[in-house]
Amino acid sequence: MKIAILDDYQNAVPALDCYNILDGHAVKVFNNSARGLGQLAIRLAPFDALVLIRERTSLPAALLARLPNLKLIVQTGRVGAHVDVAAATARGIAVAEGGGSPVAPAELTWALIMAASRKIVPYANNLKDGVWQSASVNPALNGIGRVLRGRTLAIWGYGKVGKLVAGYGQAFGMRVLVWGSQAGRQAALADGIEVAPSREAFFEEADVLTLHLRLADATRGIVTGADLARMQADALFVNTSRAELVAEGALVAALHRGRPGMAALDVFTEEPLGPDAPLLRIPTVLATPHLGYVERDSYESYFRAAFENVAQFAAGTPTNIVNPEVL
Repeated sequence: MKIAILDDYQNAVPALDCYNILDGHAVKVFNNSARGLGQLAIRLAPFDALVLIRERTSLPAALLARLPNLKLIVQTGRVGAHVDVAAATARGIAVAEGGGSPVAPAELTWALIMAASRKIVPYANNLKDGVWQSASVNPALNGIGRVLRGRTLAIWGYGKVGKLVAGYGQAFGMRVLVWGSQAGRQAALADGIEVAPSREAFFEEADVLTLHLRLADATRGIVTGADLARMQADALFVNTSRAELVAEGALVAALHRGRPGMAALDVFTEEPLGPDAPLLRIPTVLATPHLGYVERDSYESYFRAAFENVAQFAAGTPTNIVNPEVL
C-alpha cells in the first residue's frame, strides 16, 4: 500500500521501534502541514492510506471527494470530529482508530501548573539575560510565585486524565474540587473527592482550575466569559484538553480584565499557532505547542496501534474499523 503519515513536525515517527511494522509498504512521512483544501488534495491524492497524528489535519467531505485512491484512514487515538466518517463511509473508505494513555497529558498538566505557579519560565529566561530573581522587568508582573499545598485545585471532567490530576493534587496537599457530568461527579464522590455544590462555586473557589473534557457538540464553548469572570484575580486557568471548550474570545478578554490572573495552555483553536496570536502577547500566559501526547512512550503506543491497523487492513483482516459497513 502507498501510505502517507501526516504532520510529523519533528520527524519522530521513523525513529520509533514500531515503524518496522510498515516494512514492505511504500511510506511517505510529511513533516509540514499543507494549507488549504487544494494543496492537501494534490498532496494526498496518490495514497491508499493516511495515518493521522491526532487532529493535526482535518478530513472533511470536500477533501475526501478529491482522494480517488484512498481506501483507509487510520487515526492515532480516537476518531474525532476532524474526520467526516459519514463522508468516508459514503465513498467506501474504512476508518480505523486506536487508543491512548492518559499519563502524558496528565503529567504535562501538572508540569504547567507547577511552572506557572512558581513563575519558572520567566525566572529562567531572565536569568539567561543576567537578571537575578526577577520574573519581569515590569513591577506589576514581578510578584513571587506560590506553593500549591493548601490551595484549591478545581477539575472539570473526572475521566482518565482528570483522575490522575486529582491524585497529583492530593499528593501535593491540595484541596481537590470536581465539576462535570453527573456520572463524573458520582465517580468523584465514590473516590472520596469533593464535588462543587454548583458551577458558580466551582469557578469562584478555584486557585487552579483545569479542564479535562472531550470536545463534542455538548461541550463546545462550555466555559463562558461569565464563568471566567467568577475566578479569583490570582487564579490560574489551565487547558490541556481542547481550546474549543472555551467560548471564542472569552479567555483573552478575561485575562485582559484580570480574572483569572494567569493561564497555562497547551491547545489552541488554530494550530500551529502563529507568533502574532493574541494569547502569546499576554505576559501572564504560559503556552506550550500542544505537547500533551508528544513524548516517546505515547508515540510508541499510538503508532503501534495505528500501524497494526494498517497491516491488518493490508492483510485482509481489518481491525478497529469504526464504519465496518464499508467492508
